Amino acid sequence: MLFNRIEIKLAHTTPDYQQIESLADTIWREHYIPITGIGQVEHMLKKYQSTQAISTQVEAEGFEYFVLAYDGIPIGYISIRKEKEWLFLSKIYVLSDYRGNKIGKTAMQFIEEKAKLYHLKIIMLTVNKNNTNAIRTYEKLGFINVGPVVKDIGNGFIMDDYQMTKQISA
Repeated sequence: MLFNRIEIKLAHTTPDYQQIESLADTIWREHYIPITGIGQVEHMLKKYQSTQAISTQVEAEGFEYFVLAYDGIPIGYISIRKEKEWLFLSKIYVLSDYRGNKIGKTAMQFIEEKAKLYHLKIIMLTVNKNNTNAIRTYEKLGFINVGPVVKDIGNGFIMDDYQMTKQISA
């Protein structure tokens, strides 16, 4: 799909997954090392954002990944999964140099359209409790904090997040 200068393309090939792995490596290191530390970032990149992990998520776990491009340049990605009662927004990331170009807002519109297509009225996500900028952005977009989610993610690391939801009209 093309929105002005922003293209959102389904990722479904190994080269697509490799592109996402590369984007994740750049974005996560820049954004999350100050929040969680390098050890947890490296663990999560390997466990959740390697080419193999993404392939498994798509083929066996029901996730859909999309590459975001701006003027033809891959600059971010989205990951969603249709659940019984909501659309789970697993990932939405944009390279820092491209933020402020309405890419995130366009991606959220796309995600809302996907939820409607799946006949779901709620979008749910989790966000690190210390990721204050993202929390504020989600609140501006109509998401409500519904409480904490703490999960062991292996290697002695804990995911300490808030769960946020947004009601959407049919």
